[in-house]
Amino acid sequence: MELGVDAVECDVRLTRDGHVVLCHDPTVDRTTDGSGLVAELDLRSIRRLDAGGGERVPLLAELLELLKGRCLLLCELKAEEVTAPAVEVVLNAGMAAEVIFISFRPSCIAKVHSYGQSLRTGVLFGAPRAKALEDALDWGVEYVGAQYKYVCLASVAKARQAGIRLGAWTPNEPEELKAMLALGVDVITTDRPDVLLKLLDG
Repeated sequence: MELGVDAVECDVRLTRDGHVVLCHDPTVDRTTDGSGLVAELDLRSIRRLDAGGGERVPLLAELLELLKGRCLLLCELKAEEVTAPAVEVVLNAGMAAEVIFISFRPSCIAKVHSYGQSLRTGVLFGAPRAKALEDALDWGVEYVGAQYKYVCLASVAKARQAGIRLGAWTPNEPEELKAMLALGVDVITTDRPDVLLKLLDG
């Protein structure tokens, strides 16, 4: 946010006792000094872990407090069981307009839509199938994110024609970022926003 990005992205999972925490992997092994599946640990156990430099594993609610009124959030639902609790956290925070729920799982997107409110959604693909955009339209999402290696001029044009925003994840090298800018994608998700912003300023 200090760099001036338009949005940030996080991954969420559900603890054994029903809390929505930020964690990419199914386990805490890689990103903390602990071990075990997030789904088999309670919040108290997870909060005792060191996630680097003394940081603790955050709750989604804590991230929302930080972002409210300042930055859009792309919230990736990593498992079906976290979908409903994550939606509830966002609704309770009054931030439905500031969060786009994204997932590789169409079932998670359908669950978000089942709330019957104007919640924002997007679908993610590695290598998009031939019918990816058609599927996305059927699922009622506003955003499609594809691995950057599979984004081309044809897919950008097709997305524009369909009225869907197309994003590329995760180009990190300058040449990769330049290629995505040249293609005219709507969203670039990168681990190097500093590099991307310099390219945009240049």
